[in-house]
Amino acid sequence: METKRQQKIASLLYRELSLGVQAELKALTAGTLVTVTKVTVSPDLATAKVYLSVFSKSAKQQVIETFKKHSREIRGVVGSKVRHQLRAIPDFYFYLDDSLDYIEKIDNLLKGE
Repeated sequence: METKRQQKIASLLYRELSLGVQAELKALTAGTLVTVTKVTVSPDLATAKVYLSVFSKSAKQQVIETFKKHSREIRGVVGSKVRHQLRAIPDFYFYLDDSLDYIEKIDNLLKGE
């Protein structure tokens, strides 16, 4: 169960990461559409799990690996935006959100394809 503080910080990080991916981190996405779907923060506020949805069948793992490799730079970009709201910026861990693929698979099964 997340505390109110965790939820507020997760919401703040979600907003800044979403805007950052669209504007400043566009070079990391390599021309594919990447969206931040969810951010969860650990109880000690030291780590944040960031779930990304990648709209490219072939480059999903490549984009996630790129984000993992550049996590320090991403932390710096987000840190510069939220430096007045947070005392310490959490470390980011990036994961692939495959919920859209799962929904598509279930939809195809229900249609009989």
